[in-house]
Amino acid sequence: MSSLGVAGLALHLHSVPKASGELVVALRYLESGEGVAEWTVPYAQLVPNWNFFSLPRACGGAARTLRLRISATGPETVGLSLGYPIASERYSARSELPHPDLDLRPLAFKVFTGLPGVKPARAPNMIAPSSLLEGQYVVDYRLAVDTLSQIADVSVTPIVPDFQTVRFLEHEHAIVCHPLPSGISAGAVSRAVEPGTISFSASAVIDHPQGQPAAVSFLLAPANSNARSEVAELARKGAAKPSAFFSGWREVTSSKVVNINIQLDEPARGPMDLMILSRAITDSVDFSWLKVSGFRLVKQSKEAADVQ
Repeated sequence: MSSLGVAGLALHLHSVPKASGELVVALRYLESGEGVAEWTVPYAQLVPNWNFFSLPRACGGAARTLRLRISATGPETVGLSLGYPIASERYSARSELPHPDLDLRPLAFKVFTGLPGVKPARAPNMIAPSSLLEGQYVVDYRLAVDTLSQIADVSVTPIVPDFQTVRFLEHEHAIVCHPLPSGISAGAVSRAVEPGTISFSASAVIDHPQGQPAAVSFLLAPANSNARSEVAELARKGAAKPSAFFSGWREVTSSKVVNINIQLDEPARGPMDLMILSRAITDSVDFSWLKVSGFRLVKQSKEAADVQ
């Protein structure tokens, strides 16, 4: 449908996580990548039913196509409801990872319209945007092989292993970060994160059928910072320095790929170093070959990117 006059939307959730976390809903124009609005909503404010997201005024200007992008934080999955199968793949829901339920099925949503440029009437349980993105464009980018290949071992551990704990797998475009019985195994990629970056995602799995589970996390620190010092601070205090961003620890096993999404509180003001961390969560780290891949980042820009 046309974007002209769109004043809000509703998403249906069949379940809401009980753990802490947030749902992030972003609405953008497909043709240009220009942002419309973004909602960041704690799970406690959502209901297992229709959830209404309002715009401050109905979309005006030229008629364009809207793209809805949804991500979430926290250890539990948000129960996004799906509609019946449809004939066109163009309008079906898509996921960063393969998902068996998404085969030609759309998200269950409603769209509300009004007069272009006019503030919509108030309705119960409407969620206002956390930020307006007018005049901002988004650009997806991935970490190049040349960038990932420069990863350096910045582990903080008293153990000296007889094998390489951090390395780059060129043929898989992936990083391996093997945990040790104590301390933190870590690899740092200098200036991997570009200015304006607002979100980061990657996939992690224990790449051995007998591999013991481990915990993985990501740390973003200002470019040219002392990476080993940043990791040591986290190991000592359990929290990152105020100038850094820490994703929190996620458990990873050999049975299921974990998709980790990070939403920054505000766009990165300058280039940042990326650190991939792992640590043991059991008494054994046998075959805990933690593999991280599928690095995808999104940044904001004041200029439109070429639309492919």
